Amino acid sequence: MSVVRTKVLGLVDVIMRVPSLFIIDEILKMGMGVPMQVALQATNSTVQSNYELPMEKMLPEDERGMQDNIEMYKVISLAVLKFLICLFGAISAACVFMLWTRHLVIVYMYILSVGLIFLSYWSNVSALSVISDSPSLLEDVLSLNMDRLLDPGGVLISILPHLLAQWLMGVIFAYIHLGPRYKITQKALPFSFLMPLLLAMLPLPSVVLKHSPAFAAILPLVLSKIALWSSSFDVVKTILNGYQHARNFAGNFGIATLIENEWQRLNVPCVLRVFWTLRLTEHLVSLLMSSEAPLRFAATVQSLLVSGCETLTAVLGMTSIISLICHYIGKMFQLFLLSEDYDEDKSIGTVSAILFYILALQTGLTSLTPDKRIVRLCRNMCLLVTALLHFLHNIVAPILMSLSAARNPSRKRHARALMVCAFLLIAPGSLLTVLWSRHSPSTWLLAVTAFSVEVIVKVLVSLATYTLFLLDARRQTFWEKLDDYVYYIRAFGNSVEFCFGIFLFFNGAWILTFESETIPIGGAIRALMMGIHAYFNIWCEARAGWGVFMKRRTAVHKISSLPEATIAQLRQFDDVCAICYQDMTSAKITRCNHYFHGVCLRKWLYVQDRCPLCHEIIMNQDVNPGEDGTEERVHDNGQPQGSDAIGLQNMSQNTTGVNLQPQTSGQSSGTLLSSLTEAESEATGGDTTSGSSSQSGSEGTGDTGNLTNGSTGSSNSSGGTLSGMTNSSLVSAAAISFNLRRHHALLQQQQQSQQAQQLFGEQQSRMQRELLSARISSEPTARSSPGRAESEQRRSSTSTDCDCGQQVPSLLDDDHP
Repeated sequence: MSVVRTKVLGLVDVIMRVPSLFIIDEILKMGMGVPMQVALQATNSTVQSNYELPMEKMLPEDERGMQDNIEMYKVISLAVLKFLICLFGAISAACVFMLWTRHLVIVYMYILSVGLIFLSYWSNVSALSVISDSPSLLEDVLSLNMDRLLDPGGVLISILPHLLAQWLMGVIFAYIHLGPRYKITQKALPFSFLMPLLLAMLPLPSVVLKHSPAFAAILPLVLSKIALWSSSFDVVKTILNGYQHARNFAGNFGIATLIENEWQRLNVPCVLRVFWTLRLTEHLVSLLMSSEAPLRFAATVQSLLVSGCETLTAVLGMTSIISLICHYIGKMFQLFLLSEDYDEDKSIGTVSAILFYILALQTGLTSLTPDKRIVRLCRNMCLLVTALLHFLHNIVAPILMSLSAARNPSRKRHARALMVCAFLLIAPGSLLTVLWSRHSPSTWLLAVTAFSVEVIVKVLVSLATYTLFLLDARRQTFWEKLDDYVYYIRAFGNSVEFCFGIFLFFNGAWILTFESETIPIGGAIRALMMGIHAYFNIWCEARAGWGVFMKRRTAVHKISSLPEATIAQLRQFDDVCAICYQDMTSAKITRCNHYFHGVCLRKWLYVQDRCPLCHEIIMNQDVNPGEDGTEERVHDNGQPQGSDAIGLQNMSQNTTGVNLQPQTSGQSSGTLLSSLTEAESEATGGDTTSGSSSQSGSEGTGDTGNLTNGSTGSSNSSGGTLSGMTNSSLVSAAAISFNLRRHHALLQQQQQSQQAQQLFGEQQSRMQRELLSARISSEPTARSSPGRAESEQRRSSTSTDCDCGQQVPSLLDDDHP
């Protein structure tokens, strides 16, 4: 029952906010009261008509010019007055829309009470007009003239509905009015509404009956006036409190959080949907009532769509409907893909709504004529469909990567993901075929084509990466070139997207320069969006991609300078790579005589230039003194000498918590994956001083190595930039850095706990000595017995030399001889 009550109250709250949007919509329909073109035409026609008058031709030129100026000033003054009134009405409606529910109820109660007063006045005037031309009703009642009283067209039957309506309005007004509620006043209100009709039954002069409705409305108007005056201070106080609340909330949590909180409190999407639905229903009813012939479906839908984007508020309502449709489309694809993460489909609805509204603003949709407006609306819908295909690719791409990396045996999930990819390949191709067959080449068509081809390229890149990982899962040996192939494929896709981004920028610049109409707001929004696109999608992408390319190039150069392990050395080593835990058919030998896969070591070099196991410098280069406290001296065989060798030996002895032996094959691959996930954020920082040793292990050629490669590929499946390749290539190497940091932290915690215990023992010893001296000075037997004092002094000196663990028993022995 409580759930139903909550839903009903929520629906009532939404309905109470809809009239404010209708008021703002009507004000926007009037152009805020300033139709400048109409005013200028009226001024020109007035001046022209004045010039055509023969009397005006006879006036001097100065007087004619003065008269023209007076007419122009009148038009401008009237336009300014209308604009101020409309602005005040729009601001008032917006304030009412943002009120809390309890304040909104008070506003509607006051408006309803005032509306009842005017409705009662109109009803009384209509009833009196019927009674004034008829015989006296009181005479018919006194003479019991039943024929005339019960006549269907008689006076009594005609005013009976007015009597019932007046009584009902009086009772409702007495219940909802906000004025003072005295008993006499409350009882007199229904009779005040009925007074004109009661007086009309008496044989009174027509003048009295004519003014009786105005006198009857005096008492309700006085009560309403008192309520308005008494609540004026509350209105100002409410506005100030709301402003203060918003200011404090924005100061504590930010403006974005304030907007999100108010958006949810006001339930803006539901209000906009109800408003747009009622608006289209009203337009449809008017079409049905005004048209004599049957309406055609296509023409009716076109008329409704044109009316549905006539003003900014109407475009907002249409945006909320489109957001809901896109939300359910994303949810449907999520359910089809058997995915439980519904965050992406929510973002689809939000981003689609923002995109549609920005397109409507920058194309000047509301200011176009109806025939041009429907064309522009269809073009914006095509752009929105291509954007929706991009969002659907962002949903299916991570699922493809996870299926290929995790070796998911469920063929159903693989088939569903591939079916969605096939749809994403067929849909943009079909859309381009239809558009190019029916439209001539234009900037809009080129933009749609670029977006559609970009979707096809992204889907092909995802399918190629997915295929590579599936092939890697079927291999029995480590595929060293897999990372290179994935990099080349994604670099190709990102390069194509980058080129399309440049093309779309120049396409938008052409539209802004040569094709945009005289719409200052739309041009400004288009220029702003072009600036955002140029910075984020062109400049940032180029800089990040170039940075990744240079890192990869440097790493490849460093790896190529390392010696390649021979077959005899690999057979003698007989171990797995300490980074990926896979068997080594080929390996690179570092300066410290450690063996790693070349591709794994290249990923590690993205993080730092030190060995993952011993933290020695991998390459033959000078060490930066700022990185370590002392400069390391190394023999040609890679072993440190002198004091550095002793320090390294002591450090290796202290790191007893780290297992340097190969791990057992029973280690869970899920644990490794969680370690890789936790270590990824720290590995990207490039810390070169953390840790002194690392955990290396072997798990054979099982699923773990493929899982590592899978996570490498899937971590960047939804990224659209070249810079996204960095994190995906660091996942395997990050596990070593994570183990180093964890062991280093454990050593520091152990040292800190030992120091704390030592400090606590010293403080406890000092406190016990002070307590012992205080007891000796306070006992009277100490002064009378020298032997006792000497014993106490001797024992106290003895306890001072003892450690903390032996001091407590000595004190207990002194207290209890």
